[in-house]
Amino acid sequence: MRLLRKTRPLALSLLIALGLTAQAKMAMSDEIVVAGGCFWCVESDFESVKGVKEAVSGYTGGHLPNPTYKKVTAGRSGHFEAVKIIYDGAKLQPRQLYDLFFRSVDPTDAGGQFCDRGDSYRTAIFVSNPAQRAAAEASKKAAQAELGRKIVTPILDAGTFYDAEDYHQDYYKGKKRVVTRFGIVRQSDAYKRYRKACGRDARVKDLWGDAAPFTH
Repeated sequence: MRLLRKTRPLALSLLIALGLTAQAKMAMSDEIVVAGGCFWCVESDFESVKGVKEAVSGYTGGHLPNPTYKKVTAGRSGHFEAVKIIYDGAKLQPRQLYDLFFRSVDPTDAGGQFCDRGDSYRTAIFVSNPAQRAAAEASKKAAQAELGRKIVTPILDAGTFYDAEDYHQDYYKGKKRVVTRFGIVRQSDAYKRYRKACGRDARVKDLWGDAAPFTH
């Protein structure tokens, strides 16, 4: 009993310390939401950025609650394919991520992105507060000046973000074998072949040249 009484305060102290550490880590985390065409590609791009903790594929901007991939891509939901980018606020700022975002897409295309056409594949930035809006507007203005062409990417108020189905998450590095028009291949191989066939990197490189951060 004496040993138990002695260890209880120590255990409690450890739990409090762990809780404070977790809170500190959460406080240093922040997130932005962007839509840049195929969410597999946006997720892949931003998970390679130092300071980004995770990128989550999902849907936002529409009117349908609990949307599915089928309904979103059919154009019946109003949602965009989007990605929530969770990052370390001590290492990155929204402006840096927005600058990378604009240079990873074709922001002059109002009808979709690359081979993916339709409203769900349009570009957009979804902002949650005045600071994000100011950063997004500044980034858009700078990107438009650099590109010398009108950028059509809207900056919209953030709404509910719905995580996409599990099989979409981290698709670009999945090991499961899937049936595709390229045959039966691993998800990671299917992703690489899709990205190349869709012309994403070629178009981004053509637009942004050496400023394109993620071209393969």
